[in-house]
Amino acid sequence: MTTCLLYRQAPARPSRFYRIELAMNLFSEVSVLREWGVAGSNGQCSINIYDNLREASLAADKHRKRMLKRGYNRA
Repeated sequence: MTTCLLYRQAPARPSRFYRIELAMNLFSEVSVLREWGVAGSNGQCSINIYDNLREASLAADKHRKRMLKRGYNRA
């Protein structure tokens, strides 16, 4: 449905990524999928399920703003 991809590059450290995706599931709920880790690796993931798109969008935006404050930039 919607994806936001963020990267962080620091000198002498490997690049990191953070991906947030909103998607509808089979039960008419909205899932917020978050993946993070070192670029080029599988990384880690987390899935949260919300009853409606508004709640999911607010949660995804909260995570996006937090990562931007931590030094990630939009791809």
